[in-house]
Amino acid sequence: MSKPVILGLTGSIGMGKSTVATMFAEAGVPVFDADAEVRAMQGPGGELLPAIEAEFPGTTGERGLDRDAVGKLVFAQPDALARLEAIVHPAVARKREAFLIEHASAPMVLFDIPLLFEKGGHTAVDTIIVVSAPAEAQRERVLRRPGMTEEKFAHILQLQVPDAEKRERADHVIDTGSTLDATRAQVLELIEKLRARPS
Repeated sequence: MSKPVILGLTGSIGMGKSTVATMFAEAGVPVFDADAEVRAMQGPGGELLPAIEAEFPGTTGERGLDRDAVGKLVFAQPDALARLEAIVHPAVARKREAFLIEHASAPMVLFDIPLLFEKGGHTAVDTIIVVSAPAEAQRERVLRRPGMTEEKFAHILQLQVPDAEKRERADHVIDTGSTLDATRAQVLELIEKLRARPS
């Protein structure tokens, strides 16, 4: 039985990755959104809350994880971040396996993974797609986000593989520097190209 081709979608903050993932979903490609899964598992009644509360007391409640409180604990503290990731990553991996079983008959599936290169996820996908835009466009988009500061933006960029390196390591690059229609055209063209490719 043939397995779906696994597309790994990534891109630095503010590059338009979520928008591109939505375009793939609208075109009929099943999308696994790692961030959305994490938010659900850390939301009200989420399955990860007991483990996170045990490790970081006082960071969860009826409304789920207090992201600000946890953010302050793990921001610039690699050991605390590693403890949090040890709870979150295995749970995401289980969700991903279930997703693959559910969509086993699809020709292709898309994994939307922000830190694809940083966390080694690129080894688990068949094709890497990087979403990219000019640095000025990225900066403008990110600084428009609520609560974002120059300092936070700089810190996030520091933790991410540089855009130029991502583009170099990609099998395909989708440029989101112009209009949404232009981006959508690139997505549809790439899907056609991948569907036509012998498995």
